[in-house]
Amino acid sequence: MPGSKTRLAQSISLVLFAASIPLLTTSSAYAQEANDNQQEEQVEKAEERIAVVGTRSAPRSVGDSAVPLDIISAEEFMEQGSTDMMTMMSTVVPSFNVNDQPINDASTLVRPANLRGLASDHTLVLWNGKRRHRSAVITFLGGGLSDGAQGPDISTLPAIALKQVEVLRDGAAAQYGSDAIAGVINFVLKDASDGGSAEARYGETAEGDGAMYQVAANAGLELSERGYANFSMEYKSADPTSRSVQRDDAAALIAAGNTFVEEPAQIWGTPEIKYDMKVLGNFGLDLGDNKEAYLYANYAEREIEGGFYYRNPHTRGGVYDGGTDGDGNALLLVGDLDGVGVGVECPQVQIGDNVLENPNYQAIADNSTAVGANCFAFNEMFPGGFTPRFGGIVSDAAFVAGTNGYTDDDWFYDVSIGVGYSRIEYLISGTVNPSLGPDTPTSFEPGAASQLEKNFNFDLSKAIDVDGFYDAINVATGIEYRRETFKQEVGDPASYAVGSLAFDPATGTSQGFGIGSNGFPGIKPEAAGEWSRGNWAIYADAETYLTADFMMGVAVRYEDFTDFGETLNGKISARLQLTDDWALRGAVSTGFKAPTVGQSNVVNVTTAFVGSELQDQALLPPTNPIAALKGGKPLEPEESTAYSLGLVGEFANGFYLTVDYFNVEVSDRLTRTSAIPLTQADIDALLEQGIRDASSYSSVVYFANDFQTTTQGIDVVANYTHDLWDGEMKYGLAYNWTDTTVDEFNPAYINLAKVMMLEDNLPEHRATLTFDWQRDKLNTLVRLNYFGEYYEDHVDAGGGLDIFAGAETTVDLELGYSFTEQWKVAGGARNLFDERPDENPYAGLVGSEYPPTSPMGVNGGFYYVRAQYRF
Repeated sequence: MPGSKTRLAQSISLVLFAASIPLLTTSSAYAQEANDNQQEEQVEKAEERIAVVGTRSAPRSVGDSAVPLDIISAEEFMEQGSTDMMTMMSTVVPSFNVNDQPINDASTLVRPANLRGLASDHTLVLWNGKRRHRSAVITFLGGGLSDGAQGPDISTLPAIALKQVEVLRDGAAAQYGSDAIAGVINFVLKDASDGGSAEARYGETAEGDGAMYQVAANAGLELSERGYANFSMEYKSADPTSRSVQRDDAAALIAAGNTFVEEPAQIWGTPEIKYDMKVLGNFGLDLGDNKEAYLYANYAEREIEGGFYYRNPHTRGGVYDGGTDGDGNALLLVGDLDGVGVGVECPQVQIGDNVLENPNYQAIADNSTAVGANCFAFNEMFPGGFTPRFGGIVSDAAFVAGTNGYTDDDWFYDVSIGVGYSRIEYLISGTVNPSLGPDTPTSFEPGAASQLEKNFNFDLSKAIDVDGFYDAINVATGIEYRRETFKQEVGDPASYAVGSLAFDPATGTSQGFGIGSNGFPGIKPEAAGEWSRGNWAIYADAETYLTADFMMGVAVRYEDFTDFGETLNGKISARLQLTDDWALRGAVSTGFKAPTVGQSNVVNVTTAFVGSELQDQALLPPTNPIAALKGGKPLEPEESTAYSLGLVGEFANGFYLTVDYFNVEVSDRLTRTSAIPLTQADIDALLEQGIRDASSYSSVVYFANDFQTTTQGIDVVANYTHDLWDGEMKYGLAYNWTDTTVDEFNPAYINLAKVMMLEDNLPEHRATLTFDWQRDKLNTLVRLNYFGEYYEDHVDAGGGLDIFAGAETTVDLELGYSFTEQWKVAGGARNLFDERPDENPYAGLVGSEYPPTSPMGVNGGFYYVRAQYRF
């Protein structure tokens, strides 16, 4: 059930709802009041919104493109409650999905997003038309669909810096290279040489948590008399939220008399953003003689901290669980500090209902005695168990510099270099390295990962007149070189140390305690390293009108990678103007996604549920001997074939409609395998390799090319504008149906729950309907959001914790008023009526009140106010 709204939330929601009633109930009655002149102006405005993605000839408008293309203005981003770029994109592009990641290892730091039902690294991200680098985060746990993905982190760009966003919803690897299986997103930066704006906003959820503060500013300046320098900055902080209930096991401990258990023992909600800072500069200089120099750069840094799984003080393996005695009674794990068989002997401690009441435990907890001084249990430090806090510091920097212009024979050239760098420094606190016993710290820096990419591009294009052709042929060609480096950095020594309670060098024995910072063990020196690869590419494409109504384009791209070899891909696209109002468009293409060097080499230990049991899983490179023993093979590129067919309608009255069908087949698709149990022989083999913490592992996982999918769907986009109440009303409809089928998979390594997550975790149907009315100084925006049914394998357990959740509809609303040309204030709500997902039927297992992967989020209503100043 939804929680009670705070008074602030109630006040804002009531005012917003009252103001929206006339808009929602009567606007359709005025649909015929359109003014012809106003309609013509809207058609002209639509034609001005052109994009550079999808073609290398002259930029296209949305309707003239041969493939589906969305253009999102800066205003559309600003008029909503979300401030995270991922969520903002999902609000305005229904085929773009992102959900909260309350407890999901590194995915909590960089959330994976999905375009057209494919993985987060199947979408190529550009900024000002140049490739954006990947994040250092590899999604060890990605909710099934993005398991193993290493995509870019678009949340490092300040929204206020954007002029527009172009979303190409079609396979484009033949044009842009690896990662463009699902499509391309191009972030176009503001380039004004004067003016600017500043904004401040505050918001909180209906339950009064998750308070968010944000300030942002943009300013354009002249760069001499022939250029521009455009600067943007953004700073944000946000409190965490909690949508939790008490776990059943924690409640049982409290009922048995353990008064040290937290309420709730485990937090599910969005993590705390301690700070999130972004700066960006975009510079251009006219060099004369049709030549220009450009440079743009940005830096971002944020620190995030979220919850982790609760460690039960009776049952957590490697910390509290000491196995059973001969009669099957559960025993507490007790450490003999001077060594087993040496000095004072430690008593057995039966756990019972409340181990704290056991006399033998009380004896070892009394450090004034010889037994207490020599014998140790972690209940002495954390008698109610403990819940680690996991997070990290995300740093991101990038720049692109280049020059373009025309040669004497009218070839347009563009030469550029780009460097992108992402670093994740992991942090974990409120936990222990069990092997160190009472000497363990409780906060650790378990290491870092970084991704460095360097790009060089040389592009040429020209419109060439050819005898016998209706129109000039726009030809383009170019070369690209890219160097990628992934690095794992060693954690602090305590985060991976092998203490005497895990391995006693004097006796060669283990007392059964775990090794490393519990929950996220530190990166060991032998697991650290740096891996690189290079690739070069050459491409060519051509596009022309064969008749006044028929446009056709072809593209081909050859790439050669140092680690897995060559690939050749092509694309054919066409657009036919059927009548003055209707056009038909379509494309066929092949594509690929090269496995990253990180995916091929990363080593990690993560804590995850298998069935109803919390386990430590070792993620190993697929070429590791143990992974190879379990079926691991060197990674190969993912390959795709994509088809699209669409209908475009542009009418004189300003109505615009596109309907596009797409079908994407992906083979050798990459994922993280399901947990594969380790036998004692496997653990012994790992120990022989020098992996001394192998005794802590319960299972192994690795990345593999182990399945094939077919993803198909339909995108519908419609827009219409007319006069209403002496103002202007804009309607926008965006609908997406996406269906994924797993055609082939290896049941030895991918369980049925993972297959169902791949097929059904994202809702098949998503839609938004937007009403945007403006009159003089007043602006009202209402957006209806529909999320279809979805499936969740709860906490990726693969153990029958199936959740089949129903469809949901939410309402977003914003009211804005411009006091002057410079000052505007607005108040709004995301999820105005505080709708919540279906309740979690397994809430007692881990304490999450709602399914964590809910596409509408778990927080409910969010209410905000913002003030903007333009200059």
